[in-house]
Amino acid sequence: MAAAAAALSPFLYLDPNQRQHFHIHLNPTKTPPFLSFRNPLLSLQRLHQCNCRCSFPSSSPNSVTPSQYYSFLDDPSRGSRFLSNEELEKLKTLESFVYLQELESGSLWVRVMRNEEMDLTAGLLAESFAESMLMPLGYGALLRFLVKQYLIERRAVMPHAVTLVGFYRDKGGEKGNELAGTVEVCFDKRGANASPPTPIPPKNSPYICNMTVTKQLRRRGIGWHLLKASEELLSQMASTKEVYLHCRMIDEAPFNMYIKAGYSVVQTDSVLILLTLQRRKHLMCKKLPVYNSLYESDISESGEELLS
Repeated sequence: MAAAAAALSPFLYLDPNQRQHFHIHLNPTKTPPFLSFRNPLLSLQRLHQCNCRCSFPSSSPNSVTPSQYYSFLDDPSRGSRFLSNEELEKLKTLESFVYLQELESGSLWVRVMRNEEMDLTAGLLAESFAESMLMPLGYGALLRFLVKQYLIERRAVMPHAVTLVGFYRDKGGEKGNELAGTVEVCFDKRGANASPPTPIPPKNSPYICNMTVTKQLRRRGIGWHLLKASEELLSQMASTKEVYLHCRMIDEAPFNMYIKAGYSVVQTDSVLILLTLQRRKHLMCKKLPVYNSLYESDISESGEELLS
């Protein structure tokens, strides 16, 4: 599918209050840059101007072996925040959620990202952002670091927002389970980003962002099914059924996919946004149908057969 041929509208939002320790090697003739977690692109631009080299602890990719059940209550990234009964129920829904789809060349299943898959997901997102921004390869380590800090921060707000990951298995089964893509889903105001991009969506409404597909697995309809999986989960988790997302004006294939999926443009960035070195974006919206509990039962049973 054409929509899966490109990384889909990547936007990275980092909490300005999140600070981490890392080493920066600067050219002494330049002024040290300010690393902004609110605007990582500005930070990278300043690093480039200051002729900086950044080094971070290396980490090896994790192997992916999805199992039937995973408890997010035991997740070390969740923190010690007290959860209400309603939040506990939502967390259980996230634990059991799985979206399955048979493709022409193999199988795809989508579920919530687990803690041990964070490095792998951060690498995929960093690669997608670097590709869309035409960023030099030398900034890959910095971008992976920023993305991982963002994923850690967002994981702490579960069950109000969640990162989904999709795994692909070809029909021959020669390559095993591959990470095929990822997407972030915000369910309500408590899961909303502190500094969303323009045009600003309603904070209390569900929001889809940071969707991308692994480069070698594009043009297989994976992007479409990441979107459908997000909508299915939103139908179960969100009280408001109007979901929003952004799409850059230059991204024709994702835009056509969103239109086909039932989204419509509600607002577009002013041309003045170009003065901030940002691409103009559409804010798009769709009203989701009522969730069908019978369909959930069918999906869960199919999921147990595939993952067993």
